Amino acid sequence: MSTILLIEQFLNGIQFGVMLFLMAAGLTLIFGVMGLINLAHGSLYMIGAFAAATVASLTGSFLLAIIASVVAAAVFGAIVEFSILRRLYDRDHLDQVLATFALILIFSEGTRWLFGSFPLYLDVPEALSGTVVLLGDIQYSRYRLAIIFIGLLVAVGLYLLISKTRVGMRIRAGENDREMIGALGIDISKLYTWVFALGAGLAGLAGALVGAIQSVQVGMGEPVLILAFVVIVIGGIGSIKGAFIGSLLVGLTDTLGRVLLPIAFSTFMESSAATSVASSLSSMLIYLLMAGVLLLKPSGLFGRAPS
Repeated sequence: MSTILLIEQFLNGIQFGVMLFLMAAGLTLIFGVMGLINLAHGSLYMIGAFAAATVASLTGSFLLAIIASVVAAAVFGAIVEFSILRRLYDRDHLDQVLATFALILIFSEGTRWLFGSFPLYLDVPEALSGTVVLLGDIQYSRYRLAIIFIGLLVAVGLYLLISKTRVGMRIRAGENDREMIGALGIDISKLYTWVFALGAGLAGLAGALVGAIQSVQVGMGEPVLILAFVVIVIGGIGSIKGAFIGSLLVGLTDTLGRVLLPIAFSTFMESSAATSVASSLSSMLIYLLMAGVLLLKPSGLFGRAPS
């Protein structure tokens, strides 16, 4: 394997990890602060992608499409939290799983009814199309680099929001002792709605960004949701830093594994058999990574051990 190809795949892994972070950050915020298992988070990712594709087709503006994805997902998230999920905070996790699974079915069928079963397509904006030359002769997609930049910008923004602002102080307090901040006069219900809308908006942003790489279709959020759960288990539930590190680990492990394993196995067996074995093993790598992390640290890399 050439050095150029290895660097390109490394960047692809970073880009994949950054996209997972946008999903996992909202998911870990919702679970860490609200204690809610939200299986419908992938549906908000899908809503963001469909909103972006629709607005882009009507206006021709990719920037407006991105804004629409965040706003649509955040508004839908706030409505769902206010009308349905608020009643589930004091219920056990099984009730939350069943209710949010029902929301997946409702969102999927509602989207299919509105847009049909055929995929939509979101074009990469002209300013971000083509490639850019990096160090040496490495040519890499300008759009994928933009995704990496946006993800890093969001990560820094979330860090500043959580650690340096009054809202972040309330979010951290709500994660540690929700009864106490309620006793101090803070409207915990309004805080929960804002946190849920923030997480939903991040999921919608991820859906819009990925929608320009792959097709926008019903059910596109569920596979990403599974990976996002893997990320927050590896990084530690409730930790934004853990979500970021876990996302990069999962993205790099998955991407490099799919490239390097076929090359490694081809030296020991025929190419067709090597491809089959490597493909099966590469799909297991992230789960092996999760198992290894949990064996060493059951609470995740940056999660708090139960007291």
